[in-house]
Amino acid sequence: MIGGAVQRAPAPWPYAARPKVVHVVVAGEIGGAERMLVDLASRPELSGADHVVALMTPNPALSRLFRTAGLALRDRGPVSENPAAFLWRSLGPSDAAWLEGVLRAERADLVHLHTFGSQVVGTRAALRAGARVLRTEHSSRAYTDASCWPFSRWSLARADGVVAISHHIRAVVLARDPTVSSRLLLVPNGVDTVRFACRPCDPARETGEGFSFVLVGRLERRKGVDTAIEALAAVPGARLDVVGDGGERRSLERRAAALGVAGRVRFHGHVDDTRDVLARGQVALCSSREEGLGIALLEAMAMERPVVALPVGGLPELVVEGRTGWLAQARTSEALAARMRDAMADPTIRRTMGRAARATVIDRYSVRAMCEGYGAVYAALARTRPSDPRPVIGSGTAS
Repeated sequence: MIGGAVQRAPAPWPYAARPKVVHVVVAGEIGGAERMLVDLASRPELSGADHVVALMTPNPALSRLFRTAGLALRDRGPVSENPAAFLWRSLGPSDAAWLEGVLRAERADLVHLHTFGSQVVGTRAALRAGARVLRTEHSSRAYTDASCWPFSRWSLARADGVVAISHHIRAVVLARDPTVSSRLLLVPNGVDTVRFACRPCDPARETGEGFSFVLVGRLERRKGVDTAIEALAAVPGARLDVVGDGGERRSLERRAAALGVAGRVRFHGHVDDTRDVLARGQVALCSSREEGLGIALLEAMAMERPVVALPVGGLPELVVEGRTGWLAQARTSEALAARMRDAMADPTIRRTMGRAARATVIDRYSVRAMCEGYGAVYAALARTRPSDPRPVIGSGTAS
C-alpha cells in the first residue's frame, strides 16, 4: 500500500463557520492550476473559506507568485523535482510529516490538492491530520499516463470530493473510475473579467506583418508549440508571440530557424502579466495536444480575442465554431494553418467573435462563478466529520 496503512486521525468538532482550506501545490512551473489558485485563494469573501497554500517547489518564481498575490504561504523551501524525488516525497516520511504539521498548525478542515505531485503526499498528511480531502482535476494526465495512475488511483479512492474543470475532464474521470460519480462535481475555471478587460487592437496592426497570433503556455510537448510553429510556416504575413518557458525552448527555437520563420516567432519567456502581449495580438492560438480548459485562452477571450485551436480536450467547450473562434478540422499543423488563414481574412468578423468570446467568459467562466462553485463544495464537505460517510456532492455543477 502506498505510504503504509494510513489511518484517518480524529478531527476537532464542530468545524468553524468558515472552513480553513490548505491548498497543496507540488510543482516546478507556473501553469494554469497555479494561476487559478491565486484567483481562488485571494477571494475568501466569494468562496466563504479561509485559505493557506502549502508549497513544495524548486522554482522561486512560483513562491514569489503566491507571495505577491498576498496569499498565506507555507513554503517547504527548495525541493527537487524528478521521478526519484517524487517517489521519496510520496512514499517517504519527511515531506508527509512536514505537511501534516502544517495542517495541524493551521487547524485545516479541508486539504485541497491541485497537482499530480501533491496527490499522494497530500492525502497521507490529510488522513493523519483528520482533514477532508478535495482534489481538483486540472488535466487528464493522472488518468491517462500509466506511470501516474497507480499513485493517483490510491489518492482518488480516499478523496472526499473531486472537482473537474471541464466536461471533458469529467468524462475522463468517470471513464477511468465510475465509482467516483457521487463525489464528482464540475466547477469550470474562471478568470477576472475586470483585470482582463477589453483592450481593442491597434488598427495599424490588423494587416500585414503586424498581424500576431498569441500563444500562452509552458514550453513542453503537451502544449504542442512545435505544431504552432509548423503551422506558421504556412501562414505568410503573420507573427507568433509565444509566452511561457520550459524545457523545449531551445528545440523550438531551432525548429523555427529550420522552417525559416525564426524572424516571425518571438519567445517572450515567462511573463508575470500577460495582458500587454495579449493586447498586441489579434487572435489567441492554442495548439495543445491535450488541454483540460485553458486559463490562458479564457484570459484572451475576456480581452475580446477570438481563438484558433485544435479540437482537443475541453477546447470545444470554449471555442464555438463561427461564434468565438475557429476550430481546426484535424489535429495537424496543416489544419491549424488553414484556420489561422481564415482568422486573418476579415477584421470585422474577428471583432464580432471577440465580443462573443468575452460575453461567453462573463456568462460561464467568471472568477466569481468559480469561487462560489468551490465555496459550495467546501461547505458541503465541511458540514460532515471525516469519520462520517462521504457526503454526496456529485450532482452536476457547483456553480
